[in-house]
Amino acid sequence: MMHTLYRPHAPLDKFVDFFWVSSGYVAQTPRERVLPSGSQSLIVPLGALPLRVYSSDQTDEATELRGAIVTGARSSPLTIAAVAGPTAGIDFKPGGARVFFDVPCNEFAEQVISLDAIWGASAHSLRERIMEASSPRERLRLLEEHLLHLLHRLRRPVEPAPALRAALAAFEEPDLTSVAEVNRRTGRSPKRLLALFREEVGLSPKTYWRVRRFQAALLDVEQGALRGAALAAEHGYFDQAHFLREFRSLAGSSPREYLATRVEGTDHVAVSG
Repeated sequence: MMHTLYRPHAPLDKFVDFFWVSSGYVAQTPRERVLPSGSQSLIVPLGALPLRVYSSDQTDEATELRGAIVTGARSSPLTIAAVAGPTAGIDFKPGGARVFFDVPCNEFAEQVISLDAIWGASAHSLRERIMEASSPRERLRLLEEHLLHLLHRLRRPVEPAPALRAALAAFEEPDLTSVAEVNRRTGRSPKRLLALFREEVGLSPKTYWRVRRFQAALLDVEQGALRGAALAAEHGYFDQAHFLREFRSLAGSSPREYLATRVEGTDHVAVSG
């Protein structure tokens, strides 16, 4: 699979982690599990439709979606039918999607929705232009230009709230001990921080912290740098058993199973059946 990534410059670098285009991918299993990251994504399938989203690995009942989609911030894995053909997309930074969708992020947290429902006809037009593009670089440019156009239409400076930036940075610290500490650093009461996170991120501060800690541990699992109790301690889990329970809850598998089934270059794992 050819996977092309592009990290934007200012002003989009405040909101977007990276743009991506993939091609030449042949799925090894009929379904894939997408792991939670604490942020939102925009996905533009350029091949066969519809996309199918399952409520679990075990069910055959699926929601079908046509065209581009938005995946809200999630606290659990998402099972999808493996996507055939080329795909383009945007991985937003945590808290970075709100400005482009003009919808509180908690309204589509834990969900996958059609981009048409948010952007209307422009979503369909964007997908058509990306499909007609002659190269991955051109597809990336079209995605970037569309977001820049949306920013310019606001006609005002747009910055993530300072309290949100401070809280997001705090939750990346491996030695953070509690959400209460984030409340103290930001000067926000628990109620006000909760409201800010639900609107701008889509998850509660506690749930967001749980997912981001899992993501940090996942990186160490992939690199093989730490194992067992040392890995659990490094990322603030009570013990190895606590880490394994959390990993299975958020990845849908054990670390060993994850390494055997992950789809290289993505946050997906292959699901048999």
